[in-house]
Amino acid sequence: MLAGLSIDRASPAARARYGASSAFHLRALFMLLMLGSAADVSVAAQWSERSGAQVYEQVCATCHASGANGAPKVGDRKAWAARSAQGLNSLTQHALEGIRNMPPHGGNFKLTDVEIERGITYMVNRSGGHWTEPSSRTRPVADRTGEQIVKQRCVECHGSGKDGAPRIGDKDAWIARLKPGFDSLVRSAINGHGAMPPRGGMANLTDPEMRSAIAYMVDQSLRSK
Repeated sequence: MLAGLSIDRASPAARARYGASSAFHLRALFMLLMLGSAADVSVAAQWSERSGAQVYEQVCATCHASGANGAPKVGDRKAWAARSAQGLNSLTQHALEGIRNMPPHGGNFKLTDVEIERGITYMVNRSGGHWTEPSSRTRPVADRTGEQIVKQRCVECHGSGKDGAPRIGDKDAWIARLKPGFDSLVRSAINGHGAMPPRGGMANLTDPEMRSAIAYMVDQSLRSK
């Protein structure tokens, strides 16, 4: 597999062409990323349930964007902290049944229960929360893209280099970590390493999602000058 390639295992001709650095390995990673992106597009094309962001924009924003009719405004951490403390099940029940000025299902009965849960999760996260968006109970789960995972979680440390994490954009730091091989880097992220907990603290990340996230950070770093 491309992901398992390393400089040490490359042919003499390849080593001569790409040099003793990790350039050959990184080129393979870039190809892996492109293949992974194509798979993400194929899966996404079959996905019909709305995401939390879509539910919010199409339904919830009518009141929650401005705080109309007493709705907690998205971004108001204090207002949402009190509500998120009730838990997703309680908030979902309120939304399904309607509460105060909010009609049942937010006034849109085409929303599924899961879509409502996603809309709530999205608003909580936009207001300081760190909830995981619920997956469908009836359809196969689409893998999150590397970019989505990085922006949701990895950037907390890799954006600034916190606790020794290789910073996104620091080409030399990522090349050094890739020397043992890409598979080794993925295993390290899955199992946890140094200050980084297993799977970056997101226990529900699949192995392919971990690979995609790391490939995305590597690609962004290689593009840096």
